[in-house]
Amino acid sequence: MNIHPLGDRVLVKPIKQDEVTKSGIVLPDNAQEKSQEGEILAVGIGKIVDGKLRPLEIKKGERVLYSKYSGDEIHIDNEELKIISESDILAIIK
Repeated sequence: MNIHPLGDRVLVKPIKQDEVTKSGIVLPDNAQEKSQEGEILAVGIGKIVDGKLRPLEIKKGERVLYSKYSGDEIHIDNEELKIISESDILAIIK
């Protein structure tokens, strides 16, 4: 994949949630909530603050939690990806 996000944006691959509830009920696609968890595939160079470049805290390969309706969905090589701003990332999952 040859995508490099600009500025303070990151490329995220959403992690699919379980399609079966704990009680064994299979959920159709339209009944499932959108994933808020994903893996960082690429990061931008950072944001300019007070004339200086501030690099991103997020690194490639980390798992993160992001806002539910943040970013833009894109489709590349039959994969659903999101480009979101660093400010929409809520936490790093360790």
